[in-house]
Amino acid sequence: MKPQQKSRTDVTSVVSLPLVLAVLLATQWLEGGRIRTLLQPAAALIVFGGTFAALLLSFPPATLRRALTAVRLAFSSAPPTAPALISRFGDYAARTRRHGILTLESEIAGEPDPFLARALELAVDGVPQKNLRHALEIDSRSREDADLESADVLESAAGYTPTLGILGAVLGLIHVMEHLAAPAAIGSGIAVAFVATVYGVGAANLVLLPLATRLRGRAYDAAVARELIIEGVLTLQKGLNPRIVVAHLDGFVRAGEQRARRAA
Repeated sequence: MKPQQKSRTDVTSVVSLPLVLAVLLATQWLEGGRIRTLLQPAAALIVFGGTFAALLLSFPPATLRRALTAVRLAFSSAPPTAPALISRFGDYAARTRRHGILTLESEIAGEPDPFLARALELAVDGVPQKNLRHALEIDSRSREDADLESADVLESAAGYTPTLGILGAVLGLIHVMEHLAAPAAIGSGIAVAFVATVYGVGAANLVLLPLATRLRGRAYDAAVARELIIEGVLTLQKGLNPRIVVAHLDGFVRAGEQRARRAA
């Protein structure tokens, strides 16, 4: 049985978020501003609390939980690349040619990719190719829709935060106007009021939208990998020579890349 693979942290992605915060704080410091001016609990409450409330109204709780999970997994290493999958299916084909497809049953329990595990299980169970392809394509589309929905959640949040930042700035200015009798405090009060706008615009453009883009990219990569897996298990059922399996899957990937380039 193949040992369980553990996802590794993508160090570059993890470092990117603190880097965004560092750039923002460094800009404030270089302009002669005080770092603590940017630390405003009221502004954070209206921007982030308001965004969370809006998301609760927009999406079911299960969707929000999936989005949080997707964000966490976005900082782990990507799934196996096409060459790695092709190499694995070449090995599977060699074993299948020697001992039959039932020899792959031992791979199922230890396979960390649930889609690949299900594909191997259906192949080992002898499901007809037409039914196998249909079942796996439905499963793949369902997974892709869920992945893209997580990106939709982040993009929706990115739409809410700038507007709520403006709302926070307006509320802050109203508070300033209520204290016009103290002119010395007006300047600092206005500065504090606009911190909400910084939170809203910064969160949208420096965090939420980049994360949504990352999730969409990973959703596309995962969909391509699932297409390759579907094609791979179908070749295993045919009992083809391992070299033919590798050549077929390599051609399948190249054809997909050409279609993607033409579509772009």
